Amino acid sequence: MARSGAAVPRVARNETRASVLADHVAIAGSLWAKFWGLIGRRSLAAGEGLWLPHENGIHMFFMRFPIDAIFLGRPDSEGRHAVLSLHRDLKPWTGIVPLIRGAGGVLELPSGAIDASATELGDAIRFA
Repeated sequence: MARSGAAVPRVARNETRASVLADHVAIAGSLWAKFWGLIGRRSLAAGEGLWLPHENGIHMFFMRFPIDAIFLGRPDSEGRHAVLSLHRDLKPWTGIVPLIRGAGGVLELPSGAIDASATELGDAIRFA
């Protein structure tokens, strides 16, 4: 994934549902990587994702394709993140997703990934 800043791909697992959200998650760890996010990409393949740590809002300006976005809480003592907010099939150029209070990051996924993984509010997500 271009401009992601990720050295090692990670897997995002929904431990509550025993499902995988993405098996190749890049991390946008720097300010520059977060600024670019998925802008400029033509698509996000099934199984791919982008983790934006320490973020509580996103926008869809300059995007070329729809995505699902999952806002996660800060990790608990076992490294699990609670699902705080789910946004399905966000369309390109539709504006800003309102800030999510208490979010510790946003996981951006291909459109349909939320439903495919059966993810719901309150589920526990772990990166491995």
